[in-house]
Amino acid sequence: MSPACSMLTTASLSSPLPAPRLRAAAAFAPPRRAAVTLVVRAASASSKSPATAEAAPKKKRATGITQPKSVSPALQAIVGDPVIPRTEVLKRLWAYIKEHNLQDPSDKKVVVCDEKLKVLFAGRERVGFLEIAKLLNPLFVK
Repeated sequence: MSPACSMLTTASLSSPLPAPRLRAAAAFAPPRRAAVTLVVRAASASSKSPATAEAAPKKKRATGITQPKSVSPALQAIVGDPVIPRTEVLKRLWAYIKEHNLQDPSDKKVVVCDEKLKVLFAGRERVGFLEIAKLLNPLFVK
């Protein structure tokens, strides 16, 4: 008898397994009446105030990483704009990296820096893609 089979005994095979407990399907189904009531209330609310439905929603003001910031001249040479949101900087930087084929062929998560990127990334030869956002912080003028 092998060691793996020694774990099984006649006593363990003969004991009945507990039956799985099943829940009623009705417990998970939402009540139909409530769903219909919500649809009716939503339709009546929109018909009561046509002025609010016609008014265009106000555009939210950009905050955080979507707020345009001034960038350094070195970064401006790559992205092209003097004032740009951080999200757009990352998009344009990745477009530059892919356009100039600067990703390491064996590990696509690593960027092999050319002369312009070495200026941005403090002279580093290779930069991981997770480090790029951190290395860009000093390039945003405050």
